[in-house]
Amino acid sequence: MSKRVPMVLNKSISKLGKSGDLVEVAPGYARNYLLPQKLAVIATSSILKQVEQRKEKEAQRLLFVKQAAEEQKVSLETIKCFTINKQVGEGEAIFGTVTNQEVVEIIQKITNQEIDRRGVTLPEISQTGSYEATIKLHPEVIATIEIQVIPS
Repeated sequence: MSKRVPMVLNKSISKLGKSGDLVEVAPGYARNYLLPQKLAVIATSSILKQVEQRKEKEAQRLLFVKQAAEEQKVSLETIKCFTINKQVGEGEAIFGTVTNQEVVEIIQKITNQEIDRRGVTLPEISQTGSYEATIKLHPEVIATIEIQVIPS
């Protein structure tokens, strides 16, 4: 049985690994496919050091993104309550509903912060009153704000 060859992937390959991963493959697969297609390089000590440096930079970038999301959460939860005006009919019922886009627009108007509307989770809002909404700013950071729906 032949020996496996350690390689570092340049591009993500399904069922093998992501870009920058250290993998061991059969010599024929490396020689006939990965190397000619420039999908991987043979793992040497200098290439492994480069991979470690890239992973370290990526970890720092991800930490920076998480810290920015934490700061955004603190600023949103400091304001706490956002007010939305809606047209009202009988019995405090509003016409239509409050959408994620409306919440994002009111937050942007008040705080000048960009928020992805897909990260906003609202309860079913059909009457005036106070409601709690969650905003996913980062996979590990979720802010909770209060939405006050009042008649216009």
